[in-house]
Amino acid sequence: MIERYTRPEMGAIWTLENRYRAWLAVELAVCEAWAEMGRIPAEAVEVIRQKADIDVDRILTIEETTRHDVIAFLTSLEEKVGPEARYIHLGCTSSDIVDTANALLLQQAGKLILQDLRALLQSLEQLARRHKGQLCMGRTHGIHAEPTSFGLKMAGFYAEFARHLERVKAGLESVRVGKISGAVGTYAFLSPELEAKALARLDLEVDPHSTQVVQRDRYAHFFTALAVMAGGVDRLCVELRHLQRTEVLEVEEGFAKGQKGSSAMPHKKNPISAENMSGLARLLRGNALASLENQALWHERDISHSSVERVIMPDSTILADYILTRLTRLLDGLVVKPERMALNMERSFGLYFSQRVLTALVATGLPRQEAYEAVQRLAMQSWESSKPFPELVRANADMAARLGTATLDEIFDPAYYLQHEDAIFTRVFGHN
Repeated sequence: MIERYTRPEMGAIWTLENRYRAWLAVELAVCEAWAEMGRIPAEAVEVIRQKADIDVDRILTIEETTRHDVIAFLTSLEEKVGPEARYIHLGCTSSDIVDTANALLLQQAGKLILQDLRALLQSLEQLARRHKGQLCMGRTHGIHAEPTSFGLKMAGFYAEFARHLERVKAGLESVRVGKISGAVGTYAFLSPELEAKALARLDLEVDPHSTQVVQRDRYAHFFTALAVMAGGVDRLCVELRHLQRTEVLEVEEGFAKGQKGSSAMPHKKNPISAENMSGLARLLRGNALASLENQALWHERDISHSSVERVIMPDSTILADYILTRLTRLLDGLVVKPERMALNMERSFGLYFSQRVLTALVATGLPRQEAYEAVQRLAMQSWESSKPFPELVRANADMAARLGTATLDEIFDPAYYLQHEDAIFTRVFGHN
C-alpha cells in the first residue's frame, strides 16, 4: 500500500542510483575546491566531471569483494575515469562523503515533506472555514462537556500542524551540514578552507566541529521532529475515528463506489485510513528512538549508527510523505454530518449549560459551593430521568426567582459558546 500511495519522487531519492550520485556530487565538489586552491589541475577536474558516472551493478559487484561500499564506489569511478581518478577522494575519509551526501539526500526528502505539510494545512484551513459556526459537542474524557464548533476543532489542528511545519523546518536545517575534515576531524590532509569551498558548492553549512562524523544530535533533531509530527497525525486520526463511531457518526471517511468494508458484514464502512495512519505513526515514533540511540558513538566514531540510518532515513521520510499525503486526501474527502452534531448535542439533555447556570447563580451572590451543589442536584436528576436540564432549572422555584426569565433565556442560548470564534480564527489564520 505504501508503494501505491507514495509519490515516486520520494521513493526515487532513496534508490542506490541516487545515493551514489549524491556521493559523486560531494567528490566533485571536493575536486573543484582542490583545483580552486591550486592543489590539482583544473584539466583533471574537467576529465573527472566528463567521465565519472554511476554504474550501480558494477559497484555492487566490486563490493562483493571489497566488503566496503565507498571503496567499491571509488573503484568503479577509477575504472571509468582513468589516471585522473587519483585526484578523487584526495585526503578524504568515507564519512566525509557519506555524511555530506546524507545531508543532500535529507534536504531532498525534507523539502517534499514540507510541501506535504503545506498541502495538509491548506486542507485543514478549508475544513475549518467551511464549518465555522457549526455547533458540535465538545468532549473531555470522552464525555459531553460544552459546545464548540467543528470549525474550531479543525482550526486547532491547523494551529498544531503549523507548529509541526516549523519543527520539521528547524530539524531539516539542523542536518543541512556537511564535513570534509578527514579521519578524526582534524583536517590533517585537508583544510577548513577546502571544506568551506566544497560545501558552499553543495549549498551546505560547515559543521563547526565534526569528529569523523557529523554528530548525530542533528539527525535526532530531524527524526524527532518527524515523530512529534506523527503524534499530531495520530491525534487527528484518533479524533476522526471516534467521530465515525456508529453512536457518534459526526463525520465519515469518504467511501468510494464499489468499496467494501468487511468480508463478512456488507454494511460496514470503517475508518480504515485513519486507523492505518495511527499505526504508521507508531513506526515514525519508534524510528525517532533509534535516532536518539545513535547519538552515543565510541570516541571519534564507530559505525553502529550506519546500519540504523540505512533503515530509518528512507523509511521515516517515505512514511512521513505517505502519511501526510494520505491524511490530506482523507480530509479533502471527509463527509461532515451537521445533523448528527445537532442530534448528539441533545443526547445529554442540555447538561452542557450547567456551568452557565452555576456562574449566573454565583453572580447573584449565592456562595459558589452552595450554587454548585444546587446545579449538580438538578444535573443528576436530568441525567437519571432523561428530562431536559433547562426545563428542570426553569421549574426550580429558587433558581427561577434568583435568575429571572430573561436571564434564563440568555443562559440557554447555545450561540454563547461561539462568541469568541472570530477571535480564535484571527489568531490562528491571521484573519477570521
